[in-house]
Parts: sequence; C-alpha cells; structure tokens
Amino acid sequence: MAAKRSGAQSKRSQRTRSAQELRNEPALSLERIVATAVELLDAEGVDGLTMRRLADRLGSGAMSLYWHVDNKEKVFDLALDSVLEYREPAEMAQSQDWRGEVVHMLEDWRAGMLRHPWSASLLPRRALGPNILRRLELLSKTLSGAGVADADLNVAIWSLWNYVLGATVTRASFDLSDDDMAAAQQRLTRLSEHYPTIERSRLLLDNDWDGAFRKGLDFLLDGLAPK
Repeated sequence: MAAKRSGAQSKRSQRTRSAQELRNEPALSLERIVATAVELLDAEGVDGLTMRRLADRLGSGAMSLYWHVDNKEKVFDLALDSVLEYREPAEMAQSQDWRGEVVHMLEDWRAGMLRHPWSASLLPRRALGPNILRRLELLSKTLSGAGVADADLNVAIWSLWNYVLGATVTRASFDLSDDDMAAAQQRLTRLSEHYPTIERSRLLLDNDWDGAFRKGLDFLLDGLAPK
C-alpha cells in the first residue's frame, strides 16, 4: 500500500510540475512563433522547418500553431520578412548623399542575409512582405531623387537586387578552407599557359568578400549616377 501511495504522489507531483512549467512558459503569440521559426531556420535550414519541429521548440502542440498561422508557407513568409527589416539611420533621413544611402541600405541587406543564409534562397520564391517592400520603396525613392529616370528605375532596382542576392548566395555557399584555396591556386599556376590572366590576378586566393562587394557596388552606382 505504501508503494501505491508513493506512486500516486509521484504522478501528482509530475502533473504539478508540468502545470507549473506551462504557467511559466511564455504565451504562444505570432511574434514568438516567428522568432522561434527564425531560430530553427538558422539552426537547420529551410528543409529543417516543419510545423512539428516548430511546435516542439515552442513547447506547444502543432495544432496550436494554426490559431496564429495558416500553414508552413505562411511561417516562411513571416520569418523571411522579419529578417529583412531595415531601420534607416536618423541622420540619413535628411542626407543629400544618395550613394551613401544606397550603399548603407544594400550592405545592411547583404549582412542581414548572411546572418540568416536561408533567407537568400527563399527571397526569390516567396511573397514579398512589408519589410522588403519598404526597403525597395526607399531604394527606388532614393535613386529617383538622385536623377535616375523613371524609364530606367526598374532596371536599376533589379540590377542591384541581382547583385546583392548573387553576392550573398556566393558568399554563404563558399566554404573552401585557406588550404583548399591555396591548392586550387597552385593548380591554376600549373595551368597558367591556358589561364594566364586569372592566374596573374591570383583570383582563387582573393577572399576579401566585403571589399569586393563594396567595390563592385561602386561600379554599379557609377553607371547609375546622373551624367
């Protein structure tokens, strides 16, 4: 009988602890779901996000999530837009330096996607949310104010979009070690008769990703600058 009483007390204690843990758990909200989805995507990538895994991280049942989001696709859209938020520095709001504004905006965009590498692969195939639309509106407004003609504005925007995404995807997926890069350059040296120019520039050893991004962006903006 003592053993039975002990077992019953143990079960009651477990139920009490579980109830206490639930009370201490932050309430399920859309903001918490999105923040946790970003954490899951950072840890496991796009393929790692399922509603079940998300619910487990939140400490809730999967069905509880559907009170806040329609499906996994909506979670992707919300998580993506959350990491693309742009807060324009106050001093730039009145700036007359259009190039400085554009450079800051695009470097911030690239840095945000590199912090969350999955975002660059998702962006071209998801619905554009309010944060990326605000960013594009500000970019368009800045270029228009700098003198880019309306007829050229879309080409300018897509050129910069393609540059930022291409640079980000390349950097995020490039995982060669210094030794691997050195070995590749040595092989290129042996083949210099066929590839003399890129061997001379030591292309395969250049790992100044930030510097290359900024200089390439300057090339693009030189072409956009009013004549």
